[in-house]
Amino acid sequence: MNKHKCGWCVGDDLYEAYHDEEWGVPVYDDATLFEFLILETFQAGLSWITILRKRENFRTALDNFDYEKIAQYGQGKIEALLQDEGIIRNKLKVKATVTNAQAFMKIQEEFGSFSKYIWDFVEGKPIKNNLKNHKEAPANTPLSDALSKDLKKRGFKFVGSTVVYAHMQATGMVNDHEVGCFRYDEV
Repeated sequence: MNKHKCGWCVGDDLYEAYHDEEWGVPVYDDATLFEFLILETFQAGLSWITILRKRENFRTALDNFDYEKIAQYGQGKIEALLQDEGIIRNKLKVKATVTNAQAFMKIQEEFGSFSKYIWDFVEGKPIKNNLKNHKEAPANTPLSDALSKDLKKRGFKFVGSTVVYAHMQATGMVNDHEVGCFRYDEV
């Protein structure tokens, strides 16, 4: 018997696996939070499935999303990334990845971890919404507006409110699974 899933993922095996195993699961690990943040920034203006299909290429190109290494990337590495057909070759987004790694580490220094910093915005626990249909999910909220504004103030790039809300959904800060989805109560 097939389990009911959120409508946005149905019909694509990669999307369904991501939905079933990762999306909306609370993430407290800095390395994983950074990976999702980088993937979300590259997704800006594109579809998430495009990014998922290139995820392993990003992992290889960006040293397994090691923010300490990425923070040290120089012009040579940036140029090499801009030639890598396996990733999104947007110069501003590639440069933002380096800037964001540096800003990420500054937050770690200030708060002890990026996880503590970001989860404080939701008082340490996921917000559980009651969506009957995935199309009811907002693109952003006053909370994602506030987090976006704070990230920008701290030097992050490509972290508009919509990108930040998608990050909140992906990392389980917000549970936007449809109430009828088998994952709604699991996460």
